[in-house]
Amino acid sequence: MVAHIFVIAAFVLVLLMVLSLIRVVGGPTVLDRILGGNVVGTKTTVLLLLIGVLYGNLGMFVDIAVAYAMLNFIATLAATKFFLRRRKALFDEGE
Repeated sequence: MVAHIFVIAAFVLVLLMVLSLIRVVGGPTVLDRILGGNVVGTKTTVLLLLIGVLYGNLGMFVDIAVAYAMLNFIATLAATKFFLRRRKALFDEGE
């Protein structure tokens, strides 16, 4: 019975990830797309932990989830910094 609850929670997370992917693809601004990508990465981390509980090997999946979360965080910071610098360079060029 508990496994069914985890499977339903994982399914709901996947549906929420699809909604976030819609924001990534069709976001009106670049920062909306970056935020949507970050949300997808965060939900993927939680999904990895749910899979670890279902397989009964949570320790291994915690390590994978932590590594994925760090990569997601670094990628979000790098993308934000890149696009903010690009925006600043575009505005400075017009003067």
